[in-house]
Amino acid sequence: MSRPVRIGVQISPQHAEYAEIRRAAARAEELGVDVLFNWDHFFPLSGDRDGKHFECWTMLGAWAEATSRVELGPLVSCNSYRNPDLLADMARTVDHISGGRFILGIGAGFKEREYVEYGYEFGTAGARLADLAEALPRIERRLERLNPAPTRKIPILIGGGGERKTLRLVAKHADIWHTFAEAEPLARKTKVLAEHCAAIGRDPAQIERSVVVGGDHEGRHGVARVRRHAVRRQRSRPGLRLRGAARVDRLARRGLSGVCLRTTLRKTT
Repeated sequence: MSRPVRIGVQISPQHAEYAEIRRAAARAEELGVDVLFNWDHFFPLSGDRDGKHFECWTMLGAWAEATSRVELGPLVSCNSYRNPDLLADMARTVDHISGGRFILGIGAGFKEREYVEYGYEFGTAGARLADLAEALPRIERRLERLNPAPTRKIPILIGGGGERKTLRLVAKHADIWHTFAEAEPLARKTKVLAEHCAAIGRDPAQIERSVVVGGDHEGRHGVARVRRHAVRRQRSRPGLRLRGAARVDRLARRGLSGVCLRTTLRKTT
């Protein structure tokens, strides 16, 4: 199954006022970005670990109202932080607010400080993955029972690359697999994913593949970095034109159809 490469931007909700983040989201949509992501953390992941930071889902609801074309979602929502049935209801609500543009990104969670300070049990990586495996069917069942129903089948994105457990969940539940792997690790994981799909009779080509290719994780350049990567929608045909298109072509040949750039806004005092 051949897909055009889509471009996503992850705006890190840290080290900035919300007005700056809102302007960045609007600018990304103007530039022609296909998907706009934030993340589900409670503290910054870079720079001052006690710096400014905003909550994921409240922001997604605001973005759903403030944008009109771009798809949006968390990259990724931490399964441990919300009851799975509640999470499905939240996803359905943002789906309606956005007019059918929501993607439910989800993962098992990994930041121990967040669990401890917000009162969640951190446990082991295996236990968190087991919780995710239990949660995904509950999310799917709740989405089928909600009234009103979602405006579309909400795409489920699963983030991670664990070959024994995470990729088995991707094969069973995901519409999109998001990974940080490239080159040889990516080729190996793609093969493992295909094996998990074969075990349950699923065509692995049904799963869209997405990868982070760069961005400003240290917060020095903000939206200017997005601008340099020049994401502009062409009027004459669907899809995006990206500076550095040769790399996008290489990723596409590896079966990837989603490219995500990460950016953090310039720090404010």
